[in-house]
Amino acid sequence: MSPPLLFSTIEVTRQAFYRTALSYAIVNLKPIVPGHVLVIPNRPVPRLTDLTTAELTSLIASVQNVGRVVERAYGGDALTVACQDGKAAGQSIPHVHFHIMPRKYHGDYFSQRMDDIYPALEQSEADLPRDLQNIKVSSTTVQHHQFKVDADEDRLPRTLEDMEQEATWLRGFFT
Repeated sequence: MSPPLLFSTIEVTRQAFYRTALSYAIVNLKPIVPGHVLVIPNRPVPRLTDLTTAELTSLIASVQNVGRVVERAYGGDALTVACQDGKAAGQSIPHVHFHIMPRKYHGDYFSQRMDDIYPALEQSEADLPRDLQNIKVSSTTVQHHQFKVDADEDRLPRTLEDMEQEATWLRGFFT
C-alpha cells in the first residue's frame, strides 16, 4: 500500500487520481471550471527552486500527462496551466502545485473574457486554507459534471465523497 499523500499538512489521498514515484494529481475542492485539478510533488516544498531536478522533471511530465487526460475527459479545446510560486505570487498553501484547467472556446464561463480566469484563480487560492479545514463528508453524491464552480455565486466546497467520485472517474483514464 502506498503512503498517504500530503498537500502541505493536509491529507489528500482520497482525492488523488494520478500518482508517480515523485508526484501526484488531485481533484480540486472548489474548481474554477469543471476538470480543474492540481498536480503536486510528493515532497512538500514551498517553491519550484526547492525541488530536485528529478522532482521537477516528474512534476512537469505529470502536468503534461494529466493535462492531456483532463482536456480530453472534459471536452476542452485548450488548457490553462498555472503555478503561483511563492506567497507574493498568490500561493496560499506552502507546497508547490500546478493548477490545470480545461478551457473551451464556447460554453466555458470564461470564454467571453478568457483572462478573467486569473483573478478567479487568485481568489480561489486565497480561500483554499480555510476551505481545506472545512471539508465535509456527505452521504449524498453528485455526478462529476454537476458540481458548482467558482463562477457560481452560491458555490460551496465539495464534500470528500464528491471529490472521491470524480477522482475515481478520472483514475479510469490512466489504467
